[in-house]
Amino acid sequence: MTDGAEMFHRATGRSFKGFSAEEEGEWKGPFYFVQAADPQLGLMKAWAIGDTDNGGDEWEQEVLLTEKAIQAVNRLTPLPRFMAICGDLIHAMPGVKAVFSGHCHRNAGGVHDGVDMVVTSAVGQQLGDDTHGLRIVVVTEEKVAHQYYSLDELRDGGMGSEMRELLGATLS
Repeated sequence: MTDGAEMFHRATGRSFKGFSAEEEGEWKGPFYFVQAADPQLGLMKAWAIGDTDNGGDEWEQEVLLTEKAIQAVNRLTPLPRFMAICGDLIHAMPGVKAVFSGHCHRNAGGVHDGVDMVVTSAVGQQLGDDTHGLRIVVVTEEKVAHQYYSLDELRDGGMGSEMRELLGATLS
């Protein structure tokens, strides 16, 4: 439960800062962690209206409960070593236009029932001809646009002008 930007730079070199062999290789006494399960965003409305196949288009109740859980954990003394969220993270995806994933180690995708499935290639080992890279996703009220960039391309030139224009049009 670290505050600030440092929290996003804790995992490097196949280890997690605070959980390295040097820091955790020997028993140092008791500790605790928090396990939460099944925030299942969308299920509460679906259950309430009796339509678990189609009724999960609102997440408000689950988001509020998840925020309440995090606030409660952040108030614990001493703080837990970590928090793991397991189980079903979502029940339904309201207004979904695209689903982004990885794990294929190559760029791929398709469309099913109007939803784009976008598979982003790896930063690490490639299994196809794609370069090591990242995908930039710009979300506007009208559309979801995405572009895959090699690491060198992104480092040297940043995101492309088309993506910047989309993003600039949404900023005040």
